[in-house]
Amino acid sequence: MSTPSAATRPGLLLAAIGVVYGDIGTSPLYTLKEIFAPQYGVPLDPAGVLGMLSLVFWSLLWVVSLKYMCFVMRADNQGEGGIMALTALARRATADRPGLGNALVLLGLFGVSLFYGDSMITPAISVLSAVEGLELAFSDLQPRIIPLALAILVVLFMIQRHGTARIGRLFGPVMVVWFSVLGLLGLVAILRRPEVLQALNPLWAIRFFAGHSGTGIAILGAAVLALTGAEALYADMGHFGRTPIARAWFRLVLPGLLLNYFGQGALLLENPEAIRNPFYLLAPDWALLPLILLATLATIIASQAVISGAFSLTHQAIQLGYIPRMTVRHTSSDEQGQVYIGAVNWALMLGVVLLVLAFRSSGALAMAYGVAVTGTMLITTLLMGAVMLRLWKMPCWLALPLLLGFLLVDGLFFAAGVPKIFDGGAFPILAGLLLFTLMTTWKQGKQLLLERLDEASLPLPALIDSFRDQPPHRVRGTAVFMAARQDTVPHALLHNLQHNQVLHEKVVLVTVFTEDVPRVPAAQRLQLADYGEGFYRIYLYFGFMDEPDVPAALQLCPDHSLEFDLLHTTYFLSRETVIPLHRIRSMAKWREQLFAFMQRNANSNMRYFQLPASRVIELGAQVEI
Repeated sequence: MSTPSAATRPGLLLAAIGVVYGDIGTSPLYTLKEIFAPQYGVPLDPAGVLGMLSLVFWSLLWVVSLKYMCFVMRADNQGEGGIMALTALARRATADRPGLGNALVLLGLFGVSLFYGDSMITPAISVLSAVEGLELAFSDLQPRIIPLALAILVVLFMIQRHGTARIGRLFGPVMVVWFSVLGLLGLVAILRRPEVLQALNPLWAIRFFAGHSGTGIAILGAAVLALTGAEALYADMGHFGRTPIARAWFRLVLPGLLLNYFGQGALLLENPEAIRNPFYLLAPDWALLPLILLATLATIIASQAVISGAFSLTHQAIQLGYIPRMTVRHTSSDEQGQVYIGAVNWALMLGVVLLVLAFRSSGALAMAYGVAVTGTMLITTLLMGAVMLRLWKMPCWLALPLLLGFLLVDGLFFAAGVPKIFDGGAFPILAGLLLFTLMTTWKQGKQLLLERLDEASLPLPALIDSFRDQPPHRVRGTAVFMAARQDTVPHALLHNLQHNQVLHEKVVLVTVFTEDVPRVPAAQRLQLADYGEGFYRIYLYFGFMDEPDVPAALQLCPDHSLEFDLLHTTYFLSRETVIPLHRIRSMAKWREQLFAFMQRNANSNMRYFQLPASRVIELGAQVEI
């Protein structure tokens, strides 16, 4: 995370605006248009317009300003945000109640899975909604809308490898112009119909729901579009820190959004026919094409918010052992949270392209939107309950009313999105269930694999005692054996003795631990134990946002007699091939086969631990589960 002084730098503030606020910042393109869509039956009269504006206004204040800015974003795990970091905090808060902790972990994993669904829908609906504005200027362009949107999206994913910081510096000025234009367009319309400001009174929303009890909940399913991107703010916190994100929200983003929503409301009071596209019709005719261009750029940036959030969550999940190891590239030497994961990038691009081809309009995609967003928001609130009550030790008289308020609002929004499951909203749910299955299968499979390896393991003291009676042939140099378990002999060591019948002068067993904190200081990185007879045990500790560079960490060894130079150090790795046999009390057969497939295709330990390829020896073994 940024240092306190760095957090206030104008450049970092500008970059945060460019990356974080694209998603929620482009919601005015389609929110009111969708709220007044025919299927919801909201009347285009003063009561309907003011009621819906009041709903949007108070939803933004309650959910984003209060819940996320004032509470959720304070639940940072040493600067890192997102539902995975929050899950780690909740697990720490319930350490004395393992059952509750495991339930919260599963809940958090499902929230992560839903976020990936959001990461695919957001780019598709945002870019489509912007490009569709061309239909207002050129009626014959309709057949070209889909190809143009696809071209823009593909280019967006292709530039991801250049890193969040560079993208943020490029997009930041564009988003400042975007929010300024949003506010200006809205202000001009408000000055023509200032009575629209009556919607600041929450009674307008209450009166509307009292008079439309039958459709009230369903309307929330459209109103939630104004809140999309709130979870991305939290997920992207590790890229820039809380301070720049919060300052940008209250100083620029929130005023621009509210002015534009109220401006669209004023336009609808003045001309109900403008509902066909109230955002673009706010602009004068001469400004339509420049506004479409600016909106297209803004929606590209909107996609960036959830894409970078997906990278952060994936990196955390890999370190915590819920996702197979992938190649993670750090794209900034200053901000440790800025990463790029190629496999995630291309998978998201494929999902986005398929969504655009399947739904073909922003209106159709809006029916699929909201379920994943509200589900993740609800799970975040549940996890926050554990953090506020058990980790922060907040008094119940303060925490419980807040949590109940958050749960009530999130629950209503989620309930409103449930009917969408049957109108296209099944996609994010199915995607979430698929990813949840993959993550839980991987975690459980790794545990089973370790249990099977333990069945044939040998305690390290017993092996050393046997060498005192029958010492093996020793060769010069240092052998480093990567060991998953801290109390047994690595299988690679046993295989090396069995096949090569030699042992290095110095044998170092290295076990890597991933803590549930983002980063571990260098002073706490390494622990050393000397077992005698040339055997050493080293424990390395990394945070879930650290880069697990084992050779670099070994240089911190306090014992100067241990040499880890490139020419005299050999790294031994075990590569297990899983044979699914469906044993009793094991996983279902299909999950065993799925785990075996994931194990075969996971990134190698050599690359993950950044071991020098020329000094690595891999010894394989077959393991039945």
